[in-house]
Amino acid sequence: METIKSVADLEKIRTSILEANQKKIIENGNKKLVEIKVAMATCGIASGAKAIMDFFIEELPKRNIVAHVKQTGCMGYCYAEPTLEIIIQDEKPVVFGFVDLKKADEIIEKFIKKGELVDGIIPINYELAL
Repeated sequence: METIKSVADLEKIRTSILEANQKKIIENGNKKLVEIKVAMATCGIASGAKAIMDFFIEELPKRNIVAHVKQTGCMGYCYAEPTLEIIIQDEKPVVFGFVDLKKADEIIEKFIKKGELVDGIIPINYELAL
């Protein structure tokens, strides 16, 4: 990756990211972009977060859902691991706790596909920096 030397360089990167996101929206049938962050700190991994992350990576393309699945560190919900945060474009993030494979399937089918609320939502204890 090349070094950013000016505001113009930064603006080029920003534009390319926006264009890539727009391309993904079109590929996704003009549906909103989905980002899934799986907490993979030690407690998350010990609770089975790796299997949950693998499930999302494998299942979303099979169900024709374009999404970014990322691993993240501790989200501060150790008591509720495995946890994940789902961000649907233009909506507030939602955090789910105690996610197992059955719950992950329900999250895909009900929350992501249909916009229905699913049991297991935990309050977010941080503010987004925009």
